Amino acid sequence: MALEDPVIAPAPAAAAAADGAPTRFACFVAGTDTEIGKTLTSSAMLYALVRRGVRACGMKPITTGRVMRNGELHNDDADQLAEAGNVSLPQSLTTPFMLEEPAAPHIAAALEGRKIDPVPILAAYLEIAALTDATVVEGVGGFRVPLTDEYDTADLAQQLALPVVLVVGMRLGCINHALLTVEAIQSRGLKLAGWVANTLELEFNFAEENIAALEARIPAPLLGRVPRLSQPSAAAAAEYLDFTRLPNWPARPTK
Repeated sequence: MALEDPVIAPAPAAAAAADGAPTRFACFVAGTDTEIGKTLTSSAMLYALVRRGVRACGMKPITTGRVMRNGELHNDDADQLAEAGNVSLPQSLTTPFMLEEPAAPHIAAALEGRKIDPVPILAAYLEIAALTDATVVEGVGGFRVPLTDEYDTADLAQQLALPVVLVVGMRLGCINHALLTVEAIQSRGLKLAGWVANTLELEFNFAEENIAALEARIPAPLLGRVPRLSQPSAAAAAEYLDFTRLPNWPARPTK
C-alpha cells in the first residue's frame, strides 16, 4: 500500500467535531529508545483520562515478547495499557500484532512467517476511536524501528496523523537521542505536542543541566519529570505529569 493512501489514513484527531460537539483526545506516544518509559507514560495518561471521566482506551499496535498465561496470549506492555484504561476491547483491536520473540518487530514477525501490515492497524484504530472518547497509541521501540523492509514506526505514526508525545529516557546521551528523534518527528509533518523526562538511573550526573538543555531546544512543553519510582504504576507516574497542555485534553467534569 502507498504511505500517502488517503483512504487508509484517518483524519487528524485535532479536527473539530461537527455540530459543536467536543473534540476527542488522541495521541501517539513515542520514545527515544526501547525500555525508555513509553508504557509508564501511556498508562499514566490513560489513568489521568479516566479520572477526568472519559472513556479511554490504550492501543499498542505491535508488541514483541508475548507469553501464554492461563490459555491466553499476554504482553506486559499491552496488559498495563488495558489495566489503566476503562474501555475493554478485544486484543485483536488493541494489539493487532502480538509477536512472540522479544526482538525488533520485523525480525519477530519474520520468525513467525508474518508481515506487519498497516491496514489492520489503521482499521483497528478507527474502530477504537469510534468506541471511545480518548485513545492513547503507544509505539514500539524508538521512533524509527523497522516494521517491514519498507515500513517503520515513523511511517505508522505519519499515517495515524496524531499529535506526538515524546518520552525521553534521562541518561548519558539523552540530549542527542532526543533532538534526533524530534527532527525525525518534525520531518514527517507531525505535531510534537509535548515531552516527558523519565528518570532511568538512580544516579545521573547533571540531570538538571540536561533537562534545561532539552527545554531550550525542544519546541514543545515539558509535561513533567518522572523520578525513578520504587513501585512504578500509572497512578504513581501521573502524580508527576501534567497533560493539560496537550491538544484536546478533556476538561474536568462539571459537578
